Amino acid sequence: MHANDPAVIFLLILIIGIVAGFLFDRLLGPSWLARQFSGSSRGIVTSAIVGVAGAFVGYHIAALLVLGGGLLTLIIAAAAGAAVVLFVWRMAK
Repeated sequence: MHANDPAVIFLLILIIGIVAGFLFDRLLGPSWLARQFSGSSRGIVTSAIVGVAGAFVGYHIAALLVLGGGLLTLIIAAAAGAAVVLFVWRMAK
């Protein structure tokens, strides 16, 4: 397996999105007490799915723009995409 293998890239996008969603939910999401009173149905799984979607979008936008730097640049773009989509998703509520 090489770094440019589609399976490796897919796993990287999944891992980046899940980690970003988990961190977002734990660090920037509403507190446990606020979730109990508001009845928010947005949980860790939902945040992880939105993070994966953001990582997918960020990675592919960077690939379409042909940003230099190789795989590291694409991984950073995936993390940035996940952060942006998670932030917009939080603002939508």
